[in-house]
Amino acid sequence: MDQALQDNMMGALETVIDPELGIDIVNLGLVYGVDLDEAGLATVTMTLTAMGCPLAAHIEEDVKRVMDDIPEAKDVKVNIVWNPPWTKDRMSRYAKIALGIPD
Repeated sequence: MDQALQDNMMGALETVIDPELGIDIVNLGLVYGVDLDEAGLATVTMTLTAMGCPLAAHIEEDVKRVMDDIPEAKDVKVNIVWNPPWTKDRMSRYAKIALGIPD
């Protein structure tokens, strides 16, 4: 996958907002990676801020919805992982400022 396509996929994921925090999942550091295989399967590897997140299904559906807008993606798989665990250190400077977290 070329860099432009990867950037396009990450840009689409920046429109997925965590409903509890009001910040997108990329700036929160929840997206660990994106991939697109030769058959057009887009795989988004990500985590959530906590196990048992009550909005996990909502976030997953939003991820699938925005990835459907990528013409090269024929199908979408959301791979939620817990290792490495998410920490506030994964957040962008923007997200930390927006949430009032010292850098």
